[in-house]
Amino acid sequence: MTDTAHRSDPANRSDRGEQTRAAIATAAQELFRERGYDKTTMRAVADRAGVSIGNAYYYFASKEHLVQAFYDQIQVEHAAAAQDALGGTDKFADRLRAVLITWVDVAESFHEFAGKFFKVAAEPTSPLSPFSSESKGAREASIGLFRQVVEGSDLKVPAVIRAELPELLWLLQMGVVLFWVHDSSDGQKRTRALVRQVVPLVDKLVRLSRLPGMRGVVGDITELIRSVRS
Repeated sequence: MTDTAHRSDPANRSDRGEQTRAAIATAAQELFRERGYDKTTMRAVADRAGVSIGNAYYYFASKEHLVQAFYDQIQVEHAAAAQDALGGTDKFADRLRAVLITWVDVAESFHEFAGKFFKVAAEPTSPLSPFSSESKGAREASIGLFRQVVEGSDLKVPAVIRAELPELLWLLQMGVVLFWVHDSSDGQKRTRALVRQVVPLVDKLVRLSRLPGMRGVVGDITELIRSVRS
């Protein structure tokens, strides 16, 4: 194949595009660590990645979208870190605890400027909102991880609860993340302690859903979830 043909090949162009996109995202993550969110500019990211400012904006419409790429990467790292722990036990509480704690482990190096990210993400119209369309990929990947927690566990609960539980556990993680953002303890020890205390309680509450007297409550919970989702 000639060099001209190689350059014109669509698959090759796609590969180069993905490489450029990855380089820009990596440069942004490095700068977020070094300078923090506020002092990182799109021009600085472009310079670090070795691309033009126009090219940076071609792949990422704003600095907020660069943070979204960071979220996506954290999700990939979190899923990888959780797999060993999930493979070692079928106990629901142990699996849930492992997934929540490994997220804290993976995110620890970004804690210093997490508050800045959260401030932007708290704006309902922000692409960084965990409920935004731009966050759909990371959100669904995280819910999928909690689905693994449930499906590989010893948990025996009504089918309707089993179906909705992964999303409920993701919402639990959102609460843990909010606590983590405000946790100034060394190594976020308070967040880790919170997880250790909350998980047994969640385990007990979920298992109670099997009791005949809980059927009405189960129905109310699932209806609430569906109405919120819609």
